[in-house]
Order: sequence, then structure tokens, then C-alpha cells
Amino acid sequence: MDLKREHLQSYLQSLYGKDTVLQSMRRMGETIATSEDIKGFGYGSPLLVEYAKGEERGSAVLSSMRVQHGFGHDHFSDRARILIWQHDTFARLPKHVRSLDVGYFAGDGRLVSAGDAQEYFLLMEKIEGKEYFWDLERVKEEGAADLDLKRAEALSSYLAEIHSEKKDLPPLYQRKIRETVGDGECIFGILDDYPDSPSFLDEGELCDVEKLCVEWRWRLRDRAGRLCQVHGDFHPWNVMFREGTDFSVLDRSRGEWGEAADDITAMAMNYIFYSVQKSMRLTGGLKDLFELFFENYLEKTGDDELLEVIAPFFAFRAMVVASPTWYPLLSDETRRTLFNFLENVLNSKRFNYRDVNSYLS
Repeated sequence: MDLKREHLQSYLQSLYGKDTVLQSMRRMGETIATSEDIKGFGYGSPLLVEYAKGEERGSAVLSSMRVQHGFGHDHFSDRARILIWQHDTFARLPKHVRSLDVGYFAGDGRLVSAGDAQEYFLLMEKIEGKEYFWDLERVKEEGAADLDLKRAEALSSYLAEIHSEKKDLPPLYQRKIRETVGDGECIFGILDDYPDSPSFLDEGELCDVEKLCVEWRWRLRDRAGRLCQVHGDFHPWNVMFREGTDFSVLDRSRGEWGEAADDITAMAMNYIFYSVQKSMRLTGGLKDLFELFFENYLEKTGDDELLEVIAPFFAFRAMVVASPTWYPLLSDETRRTLFNFLENVLNSKRFNYRDVNSYLS
């Protein structure tokens, strides 16, 4: 991007007062200063800025992070997170250079301060509807009606549509697999939240599960051709239905691009979860919804490979619904059955969606 002198001067004035005058700027390491606009700023080359406020003279270094895929810097939000953290912490370390401010470049090139921010917020539009988990509660007790089948089909058709948009960027796929296993919101983080020596698990069982998940990371990291557009947290609390099959989705999470199996398991795991709570099996209307959800998706996408990569994503979602923190009222028998499922799936090279009950034993 081009850094315009007028925008930089306006930014300095917002920090130090209207009588602040930008005198010169130059890339660090260069000896010749300029009062002209800087072409191509923002690729990791810091800028020395010199300014005056009345009789006082000041200087500062302006820097940004270059766009780089890999190393956790893929998204705009990654780079924002790092810079916000640096602003917050630099001054607390003895002898460290201070951060004077943190901000962002607006679409028109203006520099906007965010240096006094304490927490961030999101303002969203309001939508009407009822969360899909209410449907699953009803189906668990009463069975599936025709509308329930149509809604399961609509959900998997939606995923087939958004997953059809692909991206060729192997580091981003590897990041998705790595974070599914190691991120604080995913497998390792969820298991860290489990109590010591859970009554429904054997000694050392969580450690064994983690090892299996790491093995799956190395099996999947070369499947980068699967990288596609995802929702990232497609579970029944993030889907709101209105009349018929009309729905909206909420709270997209963990990146724009990822593995289709993540969205599939986020929803499908809940058909198993609600059924297991009632009978320790996948039966009745919930079994019908589960199988229709899979069959419709596979028919629309032809993605048979999905069944070979799905295991760690099912494991992650099973760990969530078996969690004593998130679902404190579940019986030990229910939690044990969910762990049977995730461990048996992790130990299988290919998932058979027509024989889920064989994984629950």
C-alpha cells in the first residue's frame, strides 16, 4: 500500500495535538529522508518518522507485518493479534523499547489509533429463528418427522455448496490440521480442561488419545488439496431455523479456510450425542438424520476421501460433548460411550457412517 504524507500527519496530530507537523520519513537503513508519499509501505520494512510540535522535536518508528502464509500469520486477525499483544507488553519488560501506539490502516489509507483499547466487541444484525438443537431434543423423544429429514438434507446441501470453493495453499491446510490437534480451543485445550483421573476413563487414557491425534496430524498434513471454504463451528447452537428449511448460521470460527470434515463432524456428532443420551446407541429418527446427512453430502460432493480423514475431527467433537465442563449432567456411562466412539474412530483408517454403533461399544 502507499502511505500518504497527509494521512500520517493527521494520525500524529490525533496523538500529539493539532500543531504537530510531520517533517520527514524514511525507511530504516536509508540515509535520505523524504517529505513525499511512501510507495509500497507495509511489507515489513519499518519507517523512521520525524515530526515537530512547536519547538519540540520527536521521532518514532512505524512498522507493520507483511502478509505471510505459514507460521500462524496467514490471516489479518493473526497479524492484528500480534501487534496488539506487542503494544500491551513491550513496556512491561525492563530495557525493552516502548510501543507508543497501535492502530490500523483503514480502507482509504488513513491511520487509525486503537492504542487505548481494553477489549474488542462485535455488533451484528439481529435475525429471527430457533436454534436447531431444539429439533434434536424433540427428535430424541418423539422421532423424526418429514420436516426433520428435509432440514438435515438442507444442512448437508449447504455444506456441500460452501465446501465447493477450494483454495490452493498448503500451509493453510497444515495449520488447520495442526490447530485442530494443538489449539487451546480444540483437542489439547479441551482435554486440558478435563478433571484429573476422570471416573469414566482409565489411568493414562487421555494421554493415549492425544498420541493418536498427533499421529493423525501427520497422516493428514499432506492432503492440502482438500483445503476449502468452511464455517468452522457448524453445530446445532449455531444454526437458526425459521419456517421450513429456511435457516441462518451464526458464529463462524477458526478461519475462513479449512477441512470439510470439521463442519461435517460438528453437526453429525450431535445426532450421535442426542441418541446416546437416550439409548447408548444411534437409533430411530436420529439415526435416520445422521445417515441422510452423510449420504446427501457424499452424493452432492463425491468426496469419498472424507471418510479417510474424518477421525480426528470426530474425536474433537466427541471430546466437547463428553466434557464435564460443557455438559455437567451427563452420566459416566454416556461419557464412556462417547469415548468408546472417538477412540474406535481414531483407530480406524476409514469411517463407516452406516455402522456407527460398532464404534460405540
